[in-house]
Amino acid sequence: METKIQLKHPAGKNAVRLDIEKYEVLKNAILLSLKDKQELSHSEILQSIEKNFAANDIKFEGSIEWYMQSIKMDLEAKCIISKSGKSPAKYILVECIKADNKGYT
Repeated sequence: METKIQLKHPAGKNAVRLDIEKYEVLKNAILLSLKDKQELSHSEILQSIEKNFAANDIKFEGSIEWYMQSIKMDLEAKCIISKSGKSPAKYILVECIKADNKGYT
């Protein structure tokens, strides 16, 4: 039986539960992509992850883009990344403080 993690949504909506291993692989890939660059769009993050996976021979079962979107929203809700108000939206790594940061890492 696979272990699942309950994701958070930045708007407080219901979010999906994902396999923890897939979550960790993509979370780390997103954070690595943003660490290497100052800010990236959705498409640029996806391209960076796909390039990273190909270069490191990482096999991922399922839609990378679908999982990436869910995990990006979780990271936003946990105040690890932030989305700009620009169009297209750009994502950056952030440090922010929430009044109630229970469960945030």
